[in-house]
Amino acid sequence: MSKKRGNGEGNMRKRPDGLWEQTFMLGYGTDGKRKRKSFYGKTQREVKAKVAEFRHQQAMGLTIDPDIPFTEWADTWYAGHQDQVSAVTYESYRYTLIALKEAFGTRKLRSIKPLDVEIFLKSKQKEKSESAVKKYRVMLYQIFHKAEANDLIIKNPVRFADKLKRKKIESTKDAFTREEVAILFRQLPDNRLGHTIRLMIGTGLRLQEIVCLEQEHIAPDGSMIHVRQAAENIKGRTVLNPGHTKSQLSKRDIPVPAFVRGSALFLRVNANPYAWDGREPGSVYNMRTFRAKYTTMMSKIEGVRPLTPHCCRHTYVTNLQSLNVPLEVIAGLTGHSEIETTRGYLHIRPEAAIKVSETYSRELAGLFW
Repeated sequence: MSKKRGNGEGNMRKRPDGLWEQTFMLGYGTDGKRKRKSFYGKTQREVKAKVAEFRHQQAMGLTIDPDIPFTEWADTWYAGHQDQVSAVTYESYRYTLIALKEAFGTRKLRSIKPLDVEIFLKSKQKEKSESAVKKYRVMLYQIFHKAEANDLIIKNPVRFADKLKRKKIESTKDAFTREEVAILFRQLPDNRLGHTIRLMIGTGLRLQEIVCLEQEHIAPDGSMIHVRQAAENIKGRTVLNPGHTKSQLSKRDIPVPAFVRGSALFLRVNANPYAWDGREPGSVYNMRTFRAKYTTMMSKIEGVRPLTPHCCRHTYVTNLQSLNVPLEVIAGLTGHSEIETTRGYLHIRPEAAIKVSETYSRELAGLFW
């Protein structure tokens, strides 16, 4: 004779798919219908362990409504994810989350199927970039993965959704021509903005790296720049994140070509404490304002296309490629964000980097004067 189950102990059964399931009633909803909770596992012991953990959470008041809507769970996931990423990344997640909440709304989390995920991603593929669609999928996966781990759903629907075919789009990164570079070096003013643009073209520094350079990051003779930190835009404000760069590989030492060492020295002498100081003491200049000043200056120089500040970096890479500099050396000098190459080759010898700087100077300096 089977043992009689206690009140709330639930019903254990083996499903057709081989999983064990235990279901019991939690009570009644506002509509008067019974509310049930199910746990799944490969063995009865695994299921019983999950039930015991749930009972413990019940006693502590930590349980989650199994009928939780997507929007509510997405907000819970977002709040708990804050300490997993940098502040700027966390802020960027908010816009992706808004799109997901608009798409799935108050639907019950467990009602969303792989087909729903596929339909959503396909709709976004028609209007968004490939990288944006990838962000949607990744965030959806993380949201549902957390739900699966908390037994709110049986399986993650994103894991079973078909992956979209990649769009075949030719990606081009524009760069200033040698003629444009020559015009810029002749006509850019002898001030902080002019020397910053020259140095970006001559070293490939990112905007977020060059604005927060300090005196100690630039050699006394202007021959070397030590990239050790970067600025970030958070909610419209530019802030310094000490010790942070775009990646660990972005921390690097860049030999400065002879024809732009004067620009490096100009920024070193005028750094107080940064190459670009903000309005408040000790703050970094707002990068949005910098871009506006850059755009205004470029519009006044005839014979030069109005390319973005980041195109100065592309110009540096393009010029090094034209000199047949090995890709692994370029990757080391630029911090590996622009060149796809094997990570094992990123640690270049200092003498190789200096040789590139000297070659760059010999090949290009004659254009500027």
